[in-house]
Parts: sequence; structure tokens; C-alpha cells
Amino acid sequence: MRTVRDHCVRETSRARRGISLVRLLALASVAVFTGAGLVSVPATAAAHKDGAPDFGPNVFVYDPSTPVTQIQAKLDELFAQQEDNEMGTNRYAVLFKPGRYDVNARLGYYTTVAGLGRSPDDVDINGAIRVIGQPDPDSAAGISSLTNFWRSAENLSVTPTDWSNQWAVSQASPMRRVHIRGTLWLEPGNAGFSSGGYIADSKVDGITINGSQQQWLTRDSELGDAWTNGVWNQVFSGVTGAPPTGFPNPPYTTLPTSPVTREKPFLHIDDSGDYRVFVPSLRHNTSGTTWADGRRQEGTSLPIRDFFIAKPSDSAQKINQQLSRGKHLLLTPGVYHLDQALRVRNKNTVVLGLGMPSLAPGTGDAALKIDDVDGVRIAGVLVDAGRRESDTLVEVGERNSRRDHSRNPISLQDVFFRIGGPWVGKAKTSLVVNSDDTLIDNIWAWRGDHGNGIGWTQNTADTGVVVNGDDVTAYGLFVEHYQKYQTIWNGERGRTIFYQSELPYDPPSQSAWSSPTGKGWASYKVSPRVKAHEAWGLGVYSYFNQGVDIRADRGIEVPKTKKVSFHNMVTVFLDGSGGIERTINDVGTPVVGSYGTSTVVAYQ
Repeated sequence: MRTVRDHCVRETSRARRGISLVRLLALASVAVFTGAGLVSVPATAAAHKDGAPDFGPNVFVYDPSTPVTQIQAKLDELFAQQEDNEMGTNRYAVLFKPGRYDVNARLGYYTTVAGLGRSPDDVDINGAIRVIGQPDPDSAAGISSLTNFWRSAENLSVTPTDWSNQWAVSQASPMRRVHIRGTLWLEPGNAGFSSGGYIADSKVDGITINGSQQQWLTRDSELGDAWTNGVWNQVFSGVTGAPPTGFPNPPYTTLPTSPVTREKPFLHIDDSGDYRVFVPSLRHNTSGTTWADGRRQEGTSLPIRDFFIAKPSDSAQKINQQLSRGKHLLLTPGVYHLDQALRVRNKNTVVLGLGMPSLAPGTGDAALKIDDVDGVRIAGVLVDAGRRESDTLVEVGERNSRRDHSRNPISLQDVFFRIGGPWVGKAKTSLVVNSDDTLIDNIWAWRGDHGNGIGWTQNTADTGVVVNGDDVTAYGLFVEHYQKYQTIWNGERGRTIFYQSELPYDPPSQSAWSSPTGKGWASYKVSPRVKAHEAWGLGVYSYFNQGVDIRADRGIEVPKTKKVSFHNMVTVFLDGSGGIERTINDVGTPVVGSYGTSTVVAYQ
């Protein structure tokens, strides 16, 4: 999501009049964050007599004995560097050992913060972990969070010392395993534009002010006092305390349980001070968090010695040698320029990114190829296409894979793709999922609409996500701006819980953007051969910005069969020219020429 106009402000203001007093109190109580002088802090601190692993110079590890002025100075330094560094190459992780920290952390681009306890409550940030709005002249409020991408908070608790903890984000900025001991505020303030977002395995004790957030997915979490407002598409899956389904007004879709889940692996320290990676177990029909009320999360804790700790200077060949020897992979912060794909061939391999590292193929090969084996976990990485076109950036399983992985599926969590943006990039398809039973959990596949190397003939890309495997489940599928179908689903019995998509902004003409069956390309396409598929909470938006009347016949295209069922869909005209004629197949009203929405509650 890049540009939305004042109609969103009008829509949002109508949606939230019921908490105007609360909002005024919130706006009045936001403290000005002043920070402290810059102090250099060592990259790691000794955890015990053997010392901490070498995570490289861009990982900062703190314990409660570290002077708070040093921690605050480093946080302020990183924010000053990364606040506007949207397409830069710096990556950072800030890690907190168990204890209390009186700090206010503002997060800029490519900055992640995480606790190192087994439970989020082991680390208490008494202050804030916050993402704030940015100046936006296109917003009537003068502020937005439309481009607050690529940052995260994980595995800690926050006790807000202001009125609330602000997390004003858009795509690719997950909050996982976080306990907010107060109010959580998800918009930039004063009705500014917002286009998030994703929360999982988290608990909010107080109110969650969703406000102007156009879409949001909350999964397997616990909400306290209330969830307030929303614009177009808010989905809750397995969330205790969630509001009931009210789509389209209010725009809530609520599933009491999540059908199959496995939480993201995370780094932690054991009682002896040793670093380990916890790998959560597979669960079915879940709700609430894995850790609240003192529960011990089920799973396996792997010693750090079982991981190859990679640095950006390591070659793809060296990393592949370590993977072939049975090592797991921990990618430290930075950009990994690859001359061949990283190959995951062994079952149960964990590939975990620290500080949102980028995999950048440069030879036309993929960035990552995963064999059709049980239990591989890929988590916390960016994938940036290179100048030489790749057929696929990430491939899960081989074509025609048919192994049963239902007891131990492959999973992808917080994996974010970019075609253009940091540099010129080209790839026909970003993600191809061939393996059955794969879990997709918070994916943003983005053909860049701003940044470097942007243009209809420059950052070329046909499709974001192609699913060929059967029984694949996706939570939080964000796919935007590709030049043909955004998502193609060929596998049987697929499930998508929350989908957000913008059609490409920049088709130069209708003839340049027309499918074999009509005007434009649908965003979400289920193959005519598919007999069973189900999806909940889908939003497809148009903003054709070339001054040419461009039409899409429909936002969603599916076979009309008994077991293909869609729930709670919306198409939106944001701005520009043209628009979307129908929401799903031939159902729904046109959203063409001026701001408008079309909603369909059920389609079968």
C-alpha cells in the first residue's frame, strides 16, 4: 500500500466516532521522545564463561546490568540512521536478556527487537517498543504509516509508560509473542493512513486501537478490553476476546480457532546462559497464545552449536556445504549476494533470520530451494530479486511433489519478497509452493511501486505466489503489484485466512494488461481444475496511476463448484483511473472512477 487519498480519512472518521473521547485522550498523551547522546555499545555481551556466539557487528545484546543510558543511546542511534533508510542495506537486531529495561525504542527500517527468554514475560520493556507515523503530504492528517515496512518485535513484554504503546505499521512488520501490559495503538494518530499488519501469539491487556488500519490479521492471540474500529478488512483467527464477525460493517471476520498452526522459531537463553533456538510444535484447532498463564510452550530447543551462524560475507557455496552436513542456518543481519541458490535438503532444517537479512540472487538462479522433505522451517528473511531475471525466487518442493507432510509440514513465516525497490530486480514468480501441507504464515510478495528500478518494463514480474501443493494453509497472504495474476492456487483443499492485494499501479494501457479471458487479471485465481478451496477475509484494491482508463473484470476468479467457498470479500477503488468491475467472478458491484467499495459476504 503506497498512496490512498482523503476518502480513507472520511471512511475512517465515520467508523470510529464511538471512541472519539478515547482518541482525544490518546492524542493528548503521546510523549515527545527526546533520546540521549550516542554511546558505542559492544556487539555482544558475554552470556556465561564461554561467551556469546559471534552474531556479527549488527547484533546488540543487552542484560539488565548494562547502563540504561547506553542502551537508550544505541536505540536512538539506530533509529536516527534507519528512520528514512527505506531502501538501504543496513540490518540490525537488538536482543534483551531476561530482566527489566527502562527504555523507549523507536524502530526504523530493518530493525528488529526481541527478548531472549522462554516466555515474553521474561523481558519487561518498561517504556515502549514503538513505530511512529511519517510525514505524508497526501494525508489530510499530514502523517501516515503507509510505508512503515520491514521491522519487528518479538518475545518480550511492554509496560507502556505513556498512554499506550504505538505500533503504527504496514506490511512486513510483524509483532509475535509480545505481551502489551496496557493499550496498543496501531495507527499513526490524528486519522493518518495505515495499511498493516500482523500480530500472532500475543496478548494485549487493554484496548487495541486499530483506528485507520485498512486491513489487519490477528492470529492465535488474546485481546483484553476491546478492539476498536477498522476500515475494510479485519480478520481474527483463534483470538480470544476478538469481536464477533460483523462484515462488512464493522469489517470483522472472526474464526474461533485456527485449523493448523506452528509458531515461529525464536532465539533464547537457557538457565545455564547458553543460546538455543526454540522450535514450536505443530498444533490443531488452536486459540489464544502458547505461553500465557505460565504455560510452557510445546516444542524442541536446539543448541546453537547445531547452527551455522552465517555472515553476509559467506558465499552461497560455504552456506550450502554447512546445510548439506546437517547444520541448521542462522542468518545474521546484512545482505547476502548469492551466485547460486541456497539448498535445503535435510528434513527438519531451521533457517532463521536475525535482524531481517536479505537474500539477493544475482545470476538468475533462485534465492532458496527446499526439497520435498518434512519439517523445514524458514523464518524471518527478505528476498530481493536481482537484475538478471529469476524464474522463481523461493521454491518449496519439486514440481509434482506428492509426499504427505501433514504431521510435520514445511513452514514459511515472515518471508518477504521484493521485485525492485532497493535496486532493479526481475523475477517471473516470487514464491512457488509444490509441497503438500505447507504452512504459509505472514508473507508479503511485493513488486515495488516506489524506490529504485521501478517501471513497467524495469521491475518485471508475472505472479507473486503460485500454490501447486495440496492441503496448503496460508495465514496473512499479502501480494501486490505483479503484472499478471497476483496469486494462483492450483492445489486441492487450500485455505487462506486473510488476503490483501493491490493490482499493479502502472499498466501503460489496457492492451498491455489484459488476460486471455478479458480485461486485466484477477488478483486471486483458483484453477478451474480445483474441486475444493476455502478463503476468509479477502481485499483487492485498484489504483491505476498512469492517467489511462484501466479495468479489471474481477478481483477474484474461482471455479463455481460446491466445495469452493469464499467468505467476506471487498474490492476498493483507491484513486487514479479505471477500476474493478466485479468482486468475485460476476458477483459484486463496480468500483470504477471514484472512491468506492464493493463487498460480498459469501460466494459458493
